[in-house]
Amino acid sequence: MRELFVLSAGAAKAVVMSLKAGFEREEGVALRTTFGAVGAMRDQWAAGTPCDVLILSAKLLDDLAGDGAIDARVALGRVRTGVAVPSGSVLPPIADGYELRRAFLAATSLYLPDPQRATAGIHCVEVLQRLGIADAMQPRLRPFPNGAAAMAGLATAVEERAIGCTQVTEILYTPGVTLVGALPAGFELNTEYAAAVVARAREATLARSFVARLGGDGTLATRRAGGFEV
Repeated sequence: MRELFVLSAGAAKAVVMSLKAGFEREEGVALRTTFGAVGAMRDQWAAGTPCDVLILSAKLLDDLAGDGAIDARVALGRVRTGVAVPSGSVLPPIADGYELRRAFLAATSLYLPDPQRATAGIHCVEVLQRLGIADAMQPRLRPFPNGAAAMAGLATAVEERAIGCTQVTEILYTPGVTLVGALPAGFELNTEYAAAVVARAREATLARSFVARLGGDGTLATRRAGGFEV
């Protein structure tokens, strides 16, 4: 059986997985998927990890396109960065910077993706710095390799007042956590995502077909329900 390798930002996991079974059945192919922080996925691709389809932020794909590293490409939509709490917890108000600051300071722990390589993790730390609470929050940070892992950790957090920050998509598809809302105006992060066929794809034809489906009308409902603004 042929294999199609996909390296994807965690934000697109729900969309990719919604197509997996049908695509495998129709094309007679095994879909090999890896999800993680955008920086980690880019690094895996650069290190030579098998990859036919690469799903990253549009900005990173722009950089790769300039080097001739990718071919066909489709936009998936925009994803906001948001705040989450374990399901059943009281939802703190985060309508502005003042309320967001209070919500973070009231938390006993802050679950977030990799603050070095994950888009949302990097931004979350920058928000803490802008709010003037980075030093106070440092001992409470609970970093994970990616947003999905961070939200899974938040779902089982033992701390009484745990909170999380990552892409809205990763919050919505993780059982056990509840979306409080997107980061307020002045602190927001909206990331455009896209899927591309890599220039060195071993299964270029299959990759083009899969990328077209990812960005097609058939996934509109899934993308919107999962937090993509299309």
